[in-house]
Amino acid sequence: MFRHDLPAPEWFTADDSVLGVALVFPLQGPAGIFGPACELCARLAAEEVNRDGGVLGRELRLVPVDGSGPPHEVAAQVEALVDLGVVQGVTGWHISSVRQALAPRIAHRVPYVYTALYEGGEDTAGVFLTSETPRDQLRPAMDLLAHERGVRRWFVVGNDYVWPRHTARSARVYARASGGRVAGEAYLPLGTHDFEPVLRRIERSDADAVLMLLVGSDAVRFNRAFAAYGLHARCLRLSTLMDENMLMASGSSATEDLYSTAGFFASLANRDTLDFHGQYAARYGVEAPALGSLGESCYEGVLLLAALLKRAGTLDVAAIGAAAGAVSYEGPRGLLHLRDAHVRQRIYLARADGLDFDVLTELTARP
Repeated sequence: MFRHDLPAPEWFTADDSVLGVALVFPLQGPAGIFGPACELCARLAAEEVNRDGGVLGRELRLVPVDGSGPPHEVAAQVEALVDLGVVQGVTGWHISSVRQALAPRIAHRVPYVYTALYEGGEDTAGVFLTSETPRDQLRPAMDLLAHERGVRRWFVVGNDYVWPRHTARSARVYARASGGRVAGEAYLPLGTHDFEPVLRRIERSDADAVLMLLVGSDAVRFNRAFAAYGLHARCLRLSTLMDENMLMASGSSATEDLYSTAGFFASLANRDTLDFHGQYAARYGVEAPALGSLGESCYEGVLLLAALLKRAGTLDVAAIGAAAGAVSYEGPRGLLHLRDAHVRQRIYLARADGLDFDVLTELTARP
C-alpha cells in the first residue's frame, strides 16, 4: 500500500504530458493464471491509442496495480494513485469484491472502466462496464441446455464472494423458468485445493449439470478433480468464467462436456478477431499467453476509456457520464456501443474440444 507521508519514487509522480491509467489486474492468486494476458492485451490497446494521437493531447500510460490482494488494500492503493495525480482513469479485470471496495473511493473523481464479467446491478456514477451479466450470458445458456440437453437439476459450485453468490440467485430463477431447479450449492474459499467433499455432494444430489462459478486456477483444479471422480460421464458443466488459458491448464482429459459462455472466444473466426490475433502475435510472438475473453476484456477497457474521454473532451467525470450514451468503440468484437453504462454485445455458447473451444451458437443478438 502506498503511504502519503513518504516521498514518491520518480516513476510514481504526476506528469502533465501523460494521461495515467491504473490497470488493476491479478498478478497472483487463482486469477493470476490469466493476469499476463490481461496486461499484454491492455498494453496492446494503449499502444494503439497512442499511435492515433493519445487522449486529449496526452500520451496514455498504464500504471499496473495488483488486483489480487485484499479488496480494501487494492482500493487504497488505487486511491493513492488518484490522490497523487498519477492516474486520471482506472480500468482492468478484477473480482467484484475489489470493484465494490474501489468504486466508492474513486468513481466520482476519475472514470472507471470495469472489464470483468459480473453479477449485474452496478450503477455507481462514473463506472462503465464492458463485460457480461447473468441476464444476457447465463440465462440463455441455461435455457438452451435445458432444451437441447434435457438439463433439469443444476448444482452450483462457486467461490465464496459476491459474484458467485449473486449469480447463483439468478440461476435459481433461470432454472425454474426452464422447468428445472438448483439441487444444491457449495461455496468455497478462493485458493481451494480439496474438492472431494463437494464432488460427493454433487454425486448424491443426482444433478445432471454443474454451474461452475470458480475463478482461474480454482476452476482448473475443479475440472481435474471432477474428471478424476468420473462425474464427467453423467454431468455436463457450464462456466461463465472459463478462458483459453484455464482450458489449457485443465488438460484435454478434464474438459469433456464442458461448456462456456462469453462475448469473445479466440476461435471465433471473423475479420475483427483475426485482426486482433495478428496484432497480438506480431507484438508478442507465438510464445505469448493464450488470447481469451478475460485478456481481451482489458484491451476493450483501454479502448472504451479512451473513447469516453475523447467524446467528452474533458477529464470531468460528470461530463464523461453525460456524453457516455453517444460513445462507441471498435475492437475484436466489432463496433460496440454503451447503454446505461454497459456495453451492448453479442454473447456465444461454446463447448470445449480438447484444448480449444468450439463456438456453437450466438446466444444474444445485439439489441
